[in-house]
Amino acid sequence: MPSPKILVLPGSIRTGSHNGRLAALAVKEFTLADVEVTLVSLSDYPLPIYDADLESKVGPPHNAVKLKQMICAHHGVFVVSPEYNTSVTPLLKNAIDWVSRVRERGDPPLAAYKDRVFALGSASPGPWGGTRSLLALRQILAVGCGALVIGEQVSVPHAEQAFDMMDNLTDTRAAGALKTVAQRLIEVSRLMM
Repeated sequence: MPSPKILVLPGSIRTGSHNGRLAALAVKEFTLADVEVTLVSLSDYPLPIYDADLESKVGPPHNAVKLKQMICAHHGVFVVSPEYNTSVTPLLKNAIDWVSRVRERGDPPLAAYKDRVFALGSASPGPWGGTRSLLALRQILAVGCGALVIGEQVSVPHAEQAFDMMDNLTDTRAAGALKTVAQRLIEVSRLMM
């Protein structure tokens, strides 16, 4: 059976981001599972704040088109979201909004969010591990964009203490949850091929 292509998308570009570390660890999990995996950074796709007037004048920015094409080139997407005020980062929400507006060659609306599966993860210094951001992100993707989002997710509380010197998770529960999410995303992505 062919292997699905998985995209890992961290919602933070901060140097030393806990979510960047979690995303890198997810890449290791997918690599160990022998699937093709791509890690991207939203810093490679700088976008202005979404503005409908700007869109009506010039269309979606080139980087929104490139990011949409990157998402569409994969069967599964693992989104890692920090928690800002119990929600997703403005950076991530803005990227999702711009990508939702890109329509190429007669694409249906929200094409980047259809025919692929999404999984969610978060790491936070707080005791909830970013779970509130994952609730918001699940609503944005599933309800707002019509995406298929698997039920399994990983949240890493007390993230400043959660990684060892090799950037592996020290919490066996969180490490097990990451493995479960990775395996489930691969399984469902295979069904989307």
